[in-house]
Amino acid sequence: MEHHQQHDARRGARALRLLKVAAATAILLTGTTPSEAACVSSRCPDAAVVASVRAEAAEACGCVTSTGNAAYLACVKGVVKAAVGDGSLPKRCRTRLLRCEHNGGCGNAVSGFTDSNGVRIHHVSMGEGPLVVMIHGFPDYWYTWRHQMAALADDHRVVAIDTRGYNLSDQPAGVAAYAMPHLVNDVAAVIGDFGEDKATIIGHDWGAGIAWGVGLLRPDLVERLIILSVPHPQAFQNELATNPAQDAASAYARFFQMDDSHLSLTAPALAALASDPDNVDRYVAAFERSDFEAMMNYYKANFPQSPYVEDTSPILKVPGPLLLIHGLDDFALLASGHNDAWDYVDSDITMAMLPGVGHWVQRDAPDRVTRTMVDWLAR
Repeated sequence: MEHHQQHDARRGARALRLLKVAAATAILLTGTTPSEAACVSSRCPDAAVVASVRAEAAEACGCVTSTGNAAYLACVKGVVKAAVGDGSLPKRCRTRLLRCEHNGGCGNAVSGFTDSNGVRIHHVSMGEGPLVVMIHGFPDYWYTWRHQMAALADDHRVVAIDTRGYNLSDQPAGVAAYAMPHLVNDVAAVIGDFGEDKATIIGHDWGAGIAWGVGLLRPDLVERLIILSVPHPQAFQNELATNPAQDAASAYARFFQMDDSHLSLTAPALAALASDPDNVDRYVAAFERSDFEAMMNYYKANFPQSPYVEDTSPILKVPGPLLLIHGLDDFALLASGHNDAWDYVDSDITMAMLPGVGHWVQRDAPDRVTRTMVDWLAR
């Protein structure tokens, strides 16, 4: 009997946590609060349709922090009317959805800006607790972390940034403006702006490169590190020099380092690469606000130059603990780059290798990645 009671208690606690995460996800993606789950009902049961329209309204109306102001609601009414008109939203959902918007505004996800030596860095934050800073890669923007933000905000203050050049952040000109010290300083500025001395730094792709950079250049800022996909810089340099498969997989980066490579990029093509099917329009809009030349400057300023040579200098370690997550089907970054990863950390390291998952691990396996992060941070 006692065993069954313990099992039921654990199951109940897990169910409660899942409900809280679901509620937080609703806040981030649709602007609702947990008490406003009545946006759906027996008359309007399709939660996915309602969520999609509400997310579209939040994006189209520029709302992340609105609290039911008249201009925002007027804009939302236009979006809802259009959705009813084109058949994507059942007419019977119209009144209930507008009532939810009127009551809930855009939930508790807050949009803001931090000044980093004259460069404005846009970020979206939610939750309360120890600070977590999330950094996207190429091509992407803060929204890539939506699933993880919703879960982590249960116990943390989560801040997802648009790195310089992307979406709503400033887009300084010139390759030098995208050198790693500037990117690290942007993260430092955000941490300081939120009144903290340290943070857990989470990064994917170039965001992971920046996270490594913070660990190497500003270890005083690191509470913990969570790295998605990218090996330690010295390990990656050696992979490029000694592994023909990684050399071949990085051919795209050598193209990006060429003059005028940005002219080959388009917002729809980048969105098709980075987004899931439900959010392509959102990504197109974000990339249309971005600077393609700035995107290429990350590679020109920071990616190793061919021909590659091994780095035989002493290993530079980052502070731990460190969580490393990698999709084994990653087409750009091979798992072999993480061999001996423990040599590059001065504390504990946890590695999660996900079979059947590609480069955008946080998008392709959101539940597994989120659960891994939440469990690891709870230790």
